[in-house]
Amino acid sequence: MTNVLSVKGLKKVIGKKTLVQDISFEVKQGEVFGFLGPNGAGKTTTIRMLVGLIKPTEGSIAIGGYDVRTEFRKAMRQVGSIVENPEMYTYLTGWENLKQFARMLGDVTDERIREIAKMVHLDQRIHDRVKTYSLGMKQRLGIAQALLGNPKLLILDEPTNGLDPAGIRELREFVHQLVQEQNISVFISSHLLSEVQMICDRVAIINHGKMITVSTIEDLIKRSSDRVEWRVEPLLPAWQLLSEAPDIQDVAEEDGRLLCRMPVQRISEYNRKLVEAGIAVHSVQEVVVTLEDLFMELTGGEGIA
Repeated sequence: MTNVLSVKGLKKVIGKKTLVQDISFEVKQGEVFGFLGPNGAGKTTTIRMLVGLIKPTEGSIAIGGYDVRTEFRKAMRQVGSIVENPEMYTYLTGWENLKQFARMLGDVTDERIREIAKMVHLDQRIHDRVKTYSLGMKQRLGIAQALLGNPKLLILDEPTNGLDPAGIRELREFVHQLVQEQNISVFISSHLLSEVQMICDRVAIINHGKMITVSTIEDLIKRSSDRVEWRVEPLLPAWQLLSEAPDIQDVAEEDGRLLCRMPVQRISEYNRKLVEAGIAVHSVQEVVVTLEDLFMELTGGEGIA
């Protein structure tokens, strides 16, 4: 697949403070890409550089094959975005708002506006005033505005902020529909890790302005597979037995449990060894690792926002 967005060696310095450095990743055509990081990690700074709101100190950004530095207008025509909250004229109708944005773009027909309104499921309410819209409807109107210019890349900064569970599910289904039917690429910055795990093909994780990893969700989960939890008594001899085993790593005690990494097919063997050593095994189970678990591990336990 071709790269719709290519970011290489991105750095931003303001005064003596380096906000982000050496940020590199690609977003492929037709994929949903998640962008994650704790509060202050540099997510918003990076997004503002992507959409041309601030200039990078170093590095390059190409959108749809156009370099943002040298072909700014052409690059920006390839992208639609909602950075932070969608801003609308609440005293106007949804249609009138889209007409205003269409005039800025210069080549958007009424037919395109009708098409987009239907795409975001606002065709039945598009002539109502925006002040009567729910938060989810306003979010969809913002996405409609971002899609007016038929971009190759849609950037959504915290799109689920303030949405109830039904609104979050609706947004998730819409993004999937958008990718499947329009083959558009979607770049999502979010703090809802469970949603990112359900919606994204790949993710980039940054912390303290630096890249931690770029990977598929599947590969991230596999990276921390083979984790096993033992509930045994007494703990110390069990810890010693497991720690000395050549195919078991990272044995640690946590809240009266022993956690380790080991081949799950060897569980029965080590269960027998523990019992033969006079250790009572109350329970043993494979630990299912989520994206949230991995995020906390990769960022040193820092919260996300």
